[in-house]
Amino acid sequence: MRIITYNVNGIRAAIKKGFVEWLRTNPADIICLQEIKANREDIDVEAIENAGYRSWWFSAQKKGYSGVAILSTLTPHNVEYGHGREQSDFEGRVIRADFGDITLINAYFPSGTTGDVRQNYKYAWLEEFLEYLNNLRVTRTKIIVCGDYNIAHKPIDIHSPGTNKNSSGFLPEERAWFDKFIEHDFVDSFRHLNKEPGQYTWWSVLRPATRLENRGWRIDYINVSTNLLDRIADVKIFPEVKHSDHCAVLLELKP
Repeated sequence: MRIITYNVNGIRAAIKKGFVEWLRTNPADIICLQEIKANREDIDVEAIENAGYRSWWFSAQKKGYSGVAILSTLTPHNVEYGHGREQSDFEGRVIRADFGDITLINAYFPSGTTGDVRQNYKYAWLEEFLEYLNNLRVTRTKIIVCGDYNIAHKPIDIHSPGTNKNSSGFLPEERAWFDKFIEHDFVDSFRHLNKEPGQYTWWSVLRPATRLENRGWRIDYINVSTNLLDRIADVKIFPEVKHSDHCAVLLELKP
């Protein structure tokens, strides 16, 4: 099972940049998208299906904002839209798909970069999301959580930790929540295999040279419950995939 997480920063814009052509290369069995910024009727779903992928979309109620989707060559036996929190579901932030005994959660975590109101909502969302996962684990024990977390967990995950210590996405409270998340038996699959610095998944568009210089943040993750740890075969970041200001991250699981 090959799983990709990818914040496309607008699926329609990504399609114009060659996203469907990339799909035709069969990059993964399951592709989890965040920040699709569109409703299903706005998207060329037929082109995606012709590339070999069925799709499930959970859009925000607000036009052109947020939203998540799952594209898959495998058919889940259960799909759930949202996680029962009104504002989060209004913003289209969580979609779940069950493949046999594995539950895949695709989430687009809130950003706090626009000010205190959204930063405080981000803190509340993080606690609500962890509660949701803990409740889910009563019946679904093998869980993969992927998406744009909007958090760089450790100093190794950000190009300039010193100058960003007061930046949303690298605040002590956010990183402490990530520690707690890991303590609840979730493994950062990428760091499990790769301890090297300079591995990022997002680069600011405010300064185009940032990506060329690799001055980025690692804020896109695929975490697995510890009972899937021995099934991790490979995890890769693909900075050369450029349909967005983020790039794709791949997890490969052994049978």
